[in-house]
Amino acid sequence: MNEAIRADIVRVIKPDNEHAILPVAQAVEMAYSLNLDLVEIAANADPPVCKIMDHGKYLFEKKKKEKEAKKKQHVIVLKELRFRPQTDDHDYEFKKRHAEGFLKDGNKVKATVQFKGRDIIYSDQGKKLLDRLAKDLEDLGKIETPAKLEGKRMSMVVTPAKGPGS
Repeated sequence: MNEAIRADIVRVIKPDNEHAILPVAQAVEMAYSLNLDLVEIAANADPPVCKIMDHGKYLFEKKKKEKEAKKKQHVIVLKELRFRPQTDDHDYEFKKRHAEGFLKDGNKVKATVQFKGRDIIYSDQGKKLLDRLAKDLEDLGKIETPAKLEGKRMSMVVTPAKGPGS
């Protein structure tokens, strides 16, 4: 910006979008006479391209656009539900309703069956439980990662079928 520009000659884009090739000193003087700044846009061009603009206003507008873009984006969060192999029907329904809410909000759901001690002998029950959950949630989401056993945990990931609020 301004005196920090190292090149001898630059291509200047004026506020009225006219182009001119000028020495840096003359371009900086022109920018100061308009109460603006000379900002280097493309340093690798031959000659480097600089634009006469209000740098503070430019930074403010850029920050404002980034903030607006951030408002419109939806971050997908991974929500986890934990089950045991002998999870009761009422508990299953309760957790299933939570999973439905998470999927409707546009979040992913990771359903995990935790095996403790000798519970690992009931891995078939854990698989049935996750398959049942996948079948119950198939209208709201699709399976991203099918049920698989990793150590003493069997887990599955379900992603929402549509965006949030659908």
